[in-house]
Formats: sequence, C-alpha cells, structure tokens
Amino acid sequence: MKKLSCHCGEVEAEINLPGSLGKILRCNCSICKRKGAIMSMVKNEEFKITKGEKILKMYQFHSKVAKHFFCSICGIYTHHNPRSNPAMTGFNLGCVDDIDTFKLDNINIIDGQNHPLDKK
Repeated sequence: MKKLSCHCGEVEAEINLPGSLGKILRCNCSICKRKGAIMSMVKNEEFKITKGEKILKMYQFHSKVAKHFFCSICGIYTHHNPRSNPAMTGFNLGCVDDIDTFKLDNINIIDGQNHPLDKK
C-alpha cells in the first residue's frame, strides 16, 4: 500500500500496488506536457481518496471523457482517469513520498498528441 498526498497535505489517497509499480509513463498530450508529471496506473478499485475529496477539483477538456484531478488549495495534480481507459486511475508519482522520480528509468512516453480516439 502506498500513500499519495498533494503538496499541502489536504488531499491523501491510498494506492494498492500489486508488487512493484506497473508501467511508468509520461504523456505528450496538451495537458500532460504542461504538467510534466511522471505517472503510473492502477485499476480504479486500487485507488482510494482517504482525505480531502471535497477539496479536489476536476478538469476536463476536448472530448470531456478524461477526468483530471487536482488540489484546489495547492494546485497539485494528484490523479486522473484517462479517456482511453476510464476504468483505470493514473496517479502522480511525485505525490508518493517514498518514490524518487529523479531515480526512475524506463519511462514510457504515451503519444497523447496523436490519440487513437481523435482519428477520423
């Protein structure tokens, strides 16, 4: 079990990780390239907000399927539900105290600029 928290500590979550981190990734879509977060994913049932749910704000854009969450006090992105798979929760590895994102390697890049759901 890993604990996630925003910068001010008003939002906390528990992440049930089966073993080690799964895929570690960054995305180049219009919002992810701006927030610059390194993320990992779990099934929705493996991610639980334990503190500050009412403080979280949600941001949606374009297709309004993905849900991006951030703390309304400190502004830190904590997690999201991607439009490619809303049954998953992506979470900001920088919000997990015992993970040093500067020591991670093998970070996959997701091509969100050319998302398959945008193809005509």
